[in-house]
Parts: sequence; C-alpha cells; structure tokens
Amino acid sequence: MAMETTAESPVPVRTVLQAVGGWIGRLGRIWVEGQITDLNARGGTVYLTLRDPVANMSVRVVGPRGVVEAAGPAVTDGARVVVHAKPDFWINRGTFSLSALEIRPVGVGELLARLERLKQVLASEGLFRPERKRPLPFLPGKVGLICGRDSDAEHDVLQNARRRWPAVAFRVENTAVQGSYAVGEVMEALRKLDADPEIEVIVIARGGGAMEDLLPFSDEALVRAVAAARTPVVSAIGHEQDSPILDLVADVRASTPTDAAKKAVPDVREQLQLVRQLRDRGRRCLGGAVERELHWLKSVRSRPALADPVREIERQSEQVLALRDRTRRCLSAALDRAGDELSHTRARLLALSPAATLDRGYAIVQREDGSVVREPSDVGDGERIHLRLSGGRLTAAVSAREEP
Repeated sequence: MAMETTAESPVPVRTVLQAVGGWIGRLGRIWVEGQITDLNARGGTVYLTLRDPVANMSVRVVGPRGVVEAAGPAVTDGARVVVHAKPDFWINRGTFSLSALEIRPVGVGELLARLERLKQVLASEGLFRPERKRPLPFLPGKVGLICGRDSDAEHDVLQNARRRWPAVAFRVENTAVQGSYAVGEVMEALRKLDADPEIEVIVIARGGGAMEDLLPFSDEALVRAVAAARTPVVSAIGHEQDSPILDLVADVRASTPTDAAKKAVPDVREQLQLVRQLRDRGRRCLGGAVERELHWLKSVRSRPALADPVREIERQSEQVLALRDRTRRCLSAALDRAGDELSHTRARLLALSPAATLDRGYAIVQREDGSVVREPSDVGDGERIHLRLSGGRLTAAVSAREEP
C-alpha cells in the first residue's frame, strides 16, 4: 500500500527504509543471470558485481566463500553465471544487494543451446532469408567501420581497403567488442552510422577470440538492429571457423576483417586490368567487324554490275529496244490480219449486197406503199409501181400481167 504523506505530516527515514525492505523481502528467492566483475574475497565472505550482459546495469552480490568455492574455478571475473539469491535491503545504509545461496557457471553447452534456440526463432521470422539481403555498392563513397580502438581488425580493414582503393573514405566508430558494454556501444555506433546519408556500407569487425568473447555478436538485440538497418552491413567477426549469429543476418559475411575490406571496396588494379581487357576485346570486336565490312565492300565492287555500270545500262537498253521491235512486229501483224479480215468481210458484203444484184441488170419492183412486189397477182391493172434500178428509179403503170 502506498504511504499517505504530506509536507505537514512526513514520515521518518526509518519508516521509508523499513517499507522498502518489506517490499523487497516479499520478492523471495530468485535466479539471476549475469557476468561477474569486481570479484573480491574478504575473509569468509565474497563480494562481486553481477552485470547485465546487454544493458548497462549491475547489482551487488554478497555470499559465503563456500558458495563460490563450490561453483569451481570457473567463477572468475568475466565469467557468465546463474546465481540463486535472496534480495536483501540493508536498512541502516539504505543499500540493496543479493545474498548468494548458490552459484552455477553457465557452460559452453548451455550457451550453444541458447544460441541455437535463438537461431531457430530468428530463422522462423525470415531474418536469414537470402532475398532480404541487399547487394553492396560497387564503389561506396564512404564506409562506416565499427571496431575496437587501435585493434588489429581496424588496422586490417583500413590498410587493406586503402591498398585496394586509395581514395576510399572511412568513418570509424570505436566501441567495446567484448564484455558487458559491447552490445550497447555497437548498437549505438550502428545507429549513428546508419543515420549518416554519406555512409553506403557498414563493416562490423572484430578479431578472433574465445566463444565467450564473441557472444555480444550473437545478442538478439544487436542482431535485430542489424536486420533493421537501412545501410548494407558486412559482418567480419573472428576467423573463418567463428560463426556468430550476426554473420547470418548481415547482408554480407566476411571470414576475416581483411576479407571484409576486399568485399567492401574493389581493387583498383583489378579494375584497371579489367578495363584494359574489355578495351582490347572491344578493339578486336570492332576491328573484326570493320574487316568483314571491308571484305564485303570489296566483293561488291568486284561484281560486273559495279565494275562496268554502263554495260548493264546498255544491256537494259538493248532489251528495251528488242521489246519495242517485238511490240511493233506484233502490232503490225495484228493490224495486217485485221485489215485482211476487214477486206474479206467487205468483199462478202459487196457480194451479198442487193446493189450488186442491181448492177447485174436486175430491178426491184415496189408498190406505192413501198412494199416489194413478188408475184404478178400482187398488183392490179393500171396500178402505179416503182422500179428501183442500179442507176435510179422509174415509175410505171401496170397494163398487162402474164402468169408463168
């Protein structure tokens, strides 16, 4: 229950401390995991600080020497342990600590099992999928480097990168690369570099070490921060055989810091050699194409049509003249045949014409109405008739008729 106090009715310090002690006492015995620092033994009591592996927080632990000795020689500064403790609040001093009842070192097997479970969780979320990994730029304008201060990893990355491409620019963020501060400092450096628009690649580098030393680079918070980064990240942690979880989620995994430099920037000598090779290849291709075109042009020029162009014109002219003469002959023959046929037709018409009959001395007898008289009985006595002769017409009157 919260205390009801006012400026007119405050409570003494002892009351507040007794209340805090009562609240802490109700927490009961708990298991706490952390990393040991400041281990110190005084007589039969051991004092140590248990630091959180990720956050910058710690708690004081006090326990009998026998509890520490029972845990074995693995309990040293920097060791990761699990402590069964009872929370205590010293009312007289107003300080909080844990009274250790049992200490158990966290073995390598257990750490590996935890890392394996974390890998399964991250893999199920798709953080290891190849399709989410981004390609590195061919030639980054500026490279961000996260590494330990004055470390071999920093020297390897900078020297090899500048040896490959002397103009490459770096922004180096020095952080702790092992211990309880490593995760927080690396995440803060990653945030700064990722927020810089000039940074196109971020390299996280650390030299080799024991598996426990590389644990910060398998921390879930750091791994998720790398996965969420806007800038492509190159992981260069340890040596070839080392494989922290950061290698799996980073966009590119380098076996060593030297390999990270090779992956981050191209080799100017290799690129110049490639340019020379491509230039020579282009020259050969272009020269071959020109040679083929020249050969084709030479073969075209050697053809008769181009060797003597007038000859082809003359040949075509001769062909036109021959066709013209052939057309004239055909047309003349057709006209001759048509003239002969017309003459024959005219002769037949003349032979069949009544005028030709009249020319031979015959006459056509017609009545007044123009009808032809065919029989003597067709006209009567005294009837006027007309006689059509070859030279003209005569009019006569019928005076007599004779039957045949």
